[in-house]
Amino acid sequence: MDGRNKPGVHPGDRLPGLPADPGDVAGSSIVTSSEIPSVPVQDLPAEFDAAPSAGAGSGAGAPSAILLDVREDDEWQLGHAPAALHIPMIDVPARLDELDYDADIYVVCRQGGRSIEVAKYLAYVGFEVYQVVGGMVAWQQAGRPLIGGDSTEAKIY
Repeated sequence: MDGRNKPGVHPGDRLPGLPADPGDVAGSSIVTSSEIPSVPVQDLPAEFDAAPSAGAGSGAGAPSAILLDVREDDEWQLGHAPAALHIPMIDVPARLDELDYDADIYVVCRQGGRSIEVAKYLAYVGFEVYQVVGGMVAWQQAGRPLIGGDSTEAKIY
């Protein structure tokens, strides 16, 4: 199967469980894109620039902030932030238990289309979320560190 026909989620797609229209759920608190705070790459916590050290989870407590990368696996392998948690967009509803409700969740994708949908969904289910402006393209342009999944140079295309 070539890349044009691969399954997955693409900009503009909706997450399962998130109503398409606020009118779809009477009395619910649907979150709109304009209600999601946006954060420029330059203002993200410096802790996202370094991979968590071995054993960081033992006794260290839950992180106060999580950089959630919702891109597809092939995009992640090309390059990602060292401390990012990778959960592809389509998998987010099934993997909520990997996120901490007490942490600020910064959602990133390539440029922002998928991350805003995930951010709306996470806000809808009770997380404190922020969208990373410009996504991983902006991350790379700002000169923040990237690591890749193999021996090639990490690069966001």
